[in-house]
Amino acid sequence: MIELHLRHRQGMFRLHVDIELEAEGIIGLIGRSGSGKSTLFNCLAGHTRPDRGCISLNGRKLFDSTASVNLSPARRNIGVVFQDGLLFPHMTVERNLFYGAGHKRGNFAAEVIDALDIAPLLDRKPARLSGGERQRAAIGRALMARPDLLLLDEPVSALDPGLKVRTLDLIARVQQATQTPMIYISHGPEEVRRLCDRVITLQNGEVAAISDPDGRPLGHRPRLTTAEDLQCAM
Repeated sequence: MIELHLRHRQGMFRLHVDIELEAEGIIGLIGRSGSGKSTLFNCLAGHTRPDRGCISLNGRKLFDSTASVNLSPARRNIGVVFQDGLLFPHMTVERNLFYGAGHKRGNFAAEVIDALDIAPLLDRKPARLSGGERQRAAIGRALMARPDLLLLDEPVSALDPGLKVRTLDLIARVQQATQTPMIYISHGPEEVRRLCDRVITLQNGEVAAISDPDGRPLGHRPRLTTAEDLQCAM
């Protein structure tokens, strides 16, 4: 469970999530604006500290308020990709890719480059890339660090429809090639239907449903608990 209280001008925002899922495939995270998607994203990445609760990944605690555990973003081994495809502007795509990976090259790097179709881009700098190319390079850079989980925050929202479809297909392809678990945040149901294996729907800071991409509920339902229940796994 993650339970988070944040003060905004409008008052208190409460995020209350209690779920346990296998870390595999691509999990979609959808909901209206203000439902808690970005807040949950930031809690997982370590950019926002929950007031209380617990987050664990593959049996490793990333945050636990009762045990005073709160790993920094750098120690969580979670990759993050935002919608603007941030890259170092003075570096080539190749240097960007290997910057966070200790310049390790090998079969894994070759799989990522091939799956994302970025081999022709390696000698270019970000200024010479299209939006879709820049986003693919950003995804590749995040994967080169061999993360335990990759978070993607609306990575195709700024792309035109044709590039969206191509980028989504390449994300699916690189996930299959690397077997890196991913959480994909989106406003677009058509994106999660095309890409995701399971979908979590957030509503007013709580898990409203866990379903397959077509909206059919899965066998296990989310357990919504009280503030006193601090046991969790994610």
